[in-house]
Amino acid sequence: MTRQRIAVALLALFGAFGEVSAAQPCASLASLKLAGTTITVAESVAAGAFVLPITPGPSGARENFKDLPAFCRVAATIRPTRDSDIKVEVWMPAAGWNGKFRGRGNGGFAGSIGYVGLGMALKQGYATAGTDTGHAAPQMTDARWAIGHPEKIADFGYRGIHEMTRVAKATINAYYGSGPRHSYFGSCSNGGRQALMEAQRFPQDYDGILAGAPANFWTHLLDQALADSQALTLDQASYIPASKIPVIARAVNATCDAQDGVMDGILNDPTQCHFDPSVLLCERGDAPECLTAPQVTALG
Repeated sequence: MTRQRIAVALLALFGAFGEVSAAQPCASLASLKLAGTTITVAESVAAGAFVLPITPGPSGARENFKDLPAFCRVAATIRPTRDSDIKVEVWMPAAGWNGKFRGRGNGGFAGSIGYVGLGMALKQGYATAGTDTGHAAPQMTDARWAIGHPEKIADFGYRGIHEMTRVAKATINAYYGSGPRHSYFGSCSNGGRQALMEAQRFPQDYDGILAGAPANFWTHLLDQALADSQALTLDQASYIPASKIPVIARAVNATCDAQDGVMDGILNDPTQCHFDPSVLLCERGDAPECLTAPQVTALG
């Protein structure tokens, strides 16, 4: 095959898979019928015209949407059980879809849809989806919704992301006339736990999964967090200010950095580092470069 023919073939391949446009109007998705699902919004959003349906969280979040391309926005409510109320949004580029789907996860105890993450994926050409995992909460640290609601706990624990993925793929297929060629999930913290749960329970949902800093093994993770909080707030003297964290980090590296054979400021296996915080004990009262006796006890 000549170079010219190879170039033509590559251009044809790119044309087939690199630029995909809608097969039907976005508004027609309002009548899409999916099991246990109610479509609540199906609208075309012009480039840069998206307005958050909720009050933005992080400062500057609203500005992240000014450079969004035109897209089809579909919002839905999924109820796999009588006590389920899983809110989902699916965003699909109006033109230039890369043929791929990217599922988005949540931090903390979820409770809202991560619109900023959806926008990031959309700008990269992905069709994307996010969910509140079945409950609304003003803050990611709020878990009051779980009391007396075992089905909502199941939705948060594993079912919400799977249901989001199911509905998103069906919506993408209806809009473009074909489903995604590849599907990926990536998120951090609780989103990393969601990623592991997807890989364990629903391996068919995604072709690739990135589990960043997964907050898994919750019985141990949260018990340890409570123990740490109690140690640091046992009394006023136990609290270790953020200004002393670099001092502790330097001391830990001095003790354990060389264990992997390379002095690079990185601990390859922190579990093998046995650091004695008493080496930082202040000799005369409190000071910026040392720890008081109560602080040493708290760190230990």
